Amino acid sequence: MRAERLVAIALLLQAHGQLTAPDLARRLEVSERTIRRDLDALLLSGLPLYSQQGRGGGWALLDGHAINLSTLTAEEAQALFLVTGPELLAGLGLEAGLTSALRKLQAALPASTREQAGITRRAIHIDPTRWGQSALATSPALARLRAAVVAGVQVDLSYAKPGEDAVTRRIHPYGLVSKGGTWYLVAGTDAGLRTFRVSRVVDAAATTDPVERPDGFDLVRAWEDVNRRREPCSSERVLVEFQVRPDAVGTVTSNLPEQYQLEPVAGPGHRFTASFPTVHEAACELIYLGSGIRVLEPASVRAELVRIGHRLVAAHAPAWKPTG
Repeated sequence: MRAERLVAIALLLQAHGQLTAPDLARRLEVSERTIRRDLDALLLSGLPLYSQQGRGGGWALLDGHAINLSTLTAEEAQALFLVTGPELLAGLGLEAGLTSALRKLQAALPASTREQAGITRRAIHIDPTRWGQSALATSPALARLRAAVVAGVQVDLSYAKPGEDAVTRRIHPYGLVSKGGTWYLVAGTDAGLRTFRVSRVVDAAATTDPVERPDGFDLVRAWEDVNRRREPCSSERVLVEFQVRPDAVGTVTSNLPEQYQLEPVAGPGHRFTASFPTVHEAACELIYLGSGIRVLEPASVRAELVRIGHRLVAAHAPAWKPTG
């Protein structure tokens, strides 16, 4: 474990130029005392480190020194090739760069490590899509949103909820999250922190205005907070019962996210219940299952599905005039 941490310290210094001991301790989740012992060990091993005292100081590598990738273990190389699979980054506009980077990384590895990484890549495939999906659906706006997040600029976002017209608003994009094969944008708005399903983004136009990011903002923590807010007490949730066509059972059971607590109902036919935070969210999720299901209860969800259906028909039906 310590050997891996020593390599991590060297790589962090190479990537960031200069870091303080507290910075390294925070990034590696160890005490500052442990980091100082590790730095002493690196100095004794001959790594060209130096420290600069005072304001703006810290630890750094001598100019021109680079870490040799031959120090990567076979296990580390295998992990890198697995977590950087192009299927996990589909739609972000990074596919060409990722392929080039992996080729360079593979060429820089020792022969034995390179062989092990290749075997692992061929033997393990990570499919981020759910059952019933032939490919990961991506929005044309995903790459533009990624670019805006990295550039740290505000975006004029045109967003349409199912069955509703698109609404354009100015947002502060903080980060992108992929969950269950679906991309979400976490952003600041006039109404506070919000999440947007990227597949519902109609357009995203980057501006030149900088993002105003809250102090100490952490994307992982913000995403977890959003998920907790989306899970109210069970007494407030909407329990929906629906019937499923026999040929659609597999699609329903694999495509409906686990958070909706899908449960079979005893009795004749293929019936299930699922729990949703609101009537509108129930309709928005169930509408993706198409004609494979028929909602039985409650009436409010059926009415919301009908309302969304009427809006979709009005928006997409071809214009016609009666004859005679």
